[in-house]
Amino acid sequence: MPHIHTDPGQHDITAAAFIILLGGDEPKLLLHMHRKLGKLLQYGGHVELNETPWDAVLHEVREESGYDPDQLRVLQPELHLVSAGKAKTDPLPACISTHPYGGDERHFHTDLGYAVITTEPPRYAVAEGESTEHVQVTRAELAALDGTKIFPSVQQIGLFVFTLLDSWQPVDVSEYRKK
Repeated sequence: MPHIHTDPGQHDITAAAFIILLGGDEPKLLLHMHRKLGKLLQYGGHVELNETPWDAVLHEVREESGYDPDQLRVLQPELHLVSAGKAKTDPLPACISTHPYGGDERHFHTDLGYAVITTEPPRYAVAEGESTEHVQVTRAELAALDGTKIFPSVQQIGLFVFTLLDSWQPVDVSEYRKK
């Protein structure tokens, strides 16, 4: 989806998943090479007019990584809200960050970054037109990447997400599906 807000100082809302693959020698963060920006990024994109940030994460992850939502678990603090009467609740993001987009200091993205885990490979192929260059990096490998390969904010949030493996609990994605 294109930018909704294009005037100077305006913000578009984006949502992303920092997916950590468990089950090998050590956990690995999954990233893809953004086709336009030429840097490694988490999976995500713009929140469309007809969806919540969590809905955006689920559809973007499916398109960009090939993961079906039922292959994922979202990390949440031990105490987290799943139901609020008639209001739809979404998982708590691991991070909410705002940054200028694409070097333009006049346009911003406010991103809700969710911590997600999986133990299996993606079920589907990446959608046509999406990046086909994907990497799996350990915590140490992520820390060693330089600014030519990854934005410092993505690197720092990714490192933070690794710490959540020890303190937040995995919750089935279906708890937050549309009802």
